[in-house]
Amino acid sequence: MTPANAEWLPAAIAGLVALSLVVAVLATAWPRQAHRVGLLGALAITAWVLGLSALFLNAGPDPEAAATRVALGGWEAPLGLMLHLDGLSMTLLVLTAVVGLATSLYSLGYVHDRIERRQFWPLWLWLWAGLNMLFLSGDAFNLYITLEVVSLSAVALVAFTGTAAAVSGAVRYLLVNILGSLSFLMGVVLLFGEHGVLDLLLLETRTEAGPTERMAAVLMTAGLMLKAALFPLHVWLAPAHGSAPAPVSAVLSGLVVTGSFYLILRLWMGVFAPLATPAFGILVGMLGVAALVWGSLQALRAGRLKSIVAYSTVAQFGYLLIAFPLMLVDPGAWRVVVFFAVVHALAKASVFLAAGTLQHAAGHDRLADLGDVLRARPRTVFALGLAGVSLMGLPFTGGFIAKYLLLEAGLGTVLAGSVIGVLWVLAIAGGGLLAAAYILRMVAPAFHRGHEDAGEAVSPWMDWVPLGLATVAALAGLSGTLTLNTLALTPGAP
Repeated sequence: MTPANAEWLPAAIAGLVALSLVVAVLATAWPRQAHRVGLLGALAITAWVLGLSALFLNAGPDPEAAATRVALGGWEAPLGLMLHLDGLSMTLLVLTAVVGLATSLYSLGYVHDRIERRQFWPLWLWLWAGLNMLFLSGDAFNLYITLEVVSLSAVALVAFTGTAAAVSGAVRYLLVNILGSLSFLMGVVLLFGEHGVLDLLLLETRTEAGPTERMAAVLMTAGLMLKAALFPLHVWLAPAHGSAPAPVSAVLSGLVVTGSFYLILRLWMGVFAPLATPAFGILVGMLGVAALVWGSLQALRAGRLKSIVAYSTVAQFGYLLIAFPLMLVDPGAWRVVVFFAVVHALAKASVFLAAGTLQHAAGHDRLADLGDVLRARPRTVFALGLAGVSLMGLPFTGGFIAKYLLLEAGLGTVLAGSVIGVLWVLAIAGGGLLAAAYILRMVAPAFHRGHEDAGEAVSPWMDWVPLGLATVAALAGLSGTLTLNTLALTPGAP
């Protein structure tokens, strides 16, 4: 690491946490101007993250040199709280900034009621601050605290419109989150009782394949699967997404569930790595195949646009579960998993924002009655289709690169002599066909003959932001090398 980076990078990491918290506090303390504080804060946080990424990438190709740990208050682990930045957390911070900025711009047009602004913006900024702290946390208990900040903010955002459907979906989401949080916390307590430390790097050097570690792994993984809505623990997803405002649905699908999956990946690559066995990988992979099939079938049956998109999240996250057995054969495949998660988050956030624009214009999201509005709004339909093309994995999109790399890893397991690897390859390839079916179902009414009715007027932000984010998702393949190289700057990872 160059002397300049060595001096500025720790300060930039701590500064990002401080900036995120200050923006959230200002929006909470000054609710009348929360939307202005939120917009300026979104621009400032995004600029800070991009500057931090430039400092990080200039550290050089050595993962040990690039990764940085910051002791809050000057207290080193195990007594103090540590912030930890490496290639994996840096990638997720950039993703959060891109989706966060897009959501903030979209919300300027979507959340226009004065009272709703006072409620939405502080909650959204606390959620964003929680995500930034989550990706930078270096100890298990701080992960629990940041998870709670994210979860409680997300629950409140689902319910903030006050409708019966929103409150019902939020209550279900809250109950699931409480169960997931308690499960995660019990795992943290077991690890602390066994090893006397909470710092993730210290835990990684002390954990073995013992009964305490196994129980902690089960509890923490199950809790995170609940929060990430991974099959079969996804019961809260469709009601919460279907009733939540569009920007909230975009954040839930694009960032919140991705944050929980990030923790699963981080823990199983580090603290719980000694517990990973071929049998475990096959079990998780089978859950992924089931998620792909079940989520896709539910998306094909759903009658509401947002429900189709919500169930597609269940299906698409099946790819991430299928990747676990691939990682046991090719440990370096974890970078492909993260790249796929990034592309999915960008595309799915765009789809939810586009669906929100159509719902706002039509006053509903019943697919059978959306034809007139779809035909009258070609820009929004194009955004929906472009993001959908990336989810399908068609050539020249970020989704194609991600699924191609997954398929290549699956073929690697077959060549390595794994018979079950054939199932992973078929699931990855077949999942794309199922995705094409429900994506085409969403946009097909736009190509039927009939009247055009643009419905209620919408803000230009609600037209252009989904299209811009869909373009970013489609072009994400051009940044594949940069993303994979950034992920390589993760110490200890294969």
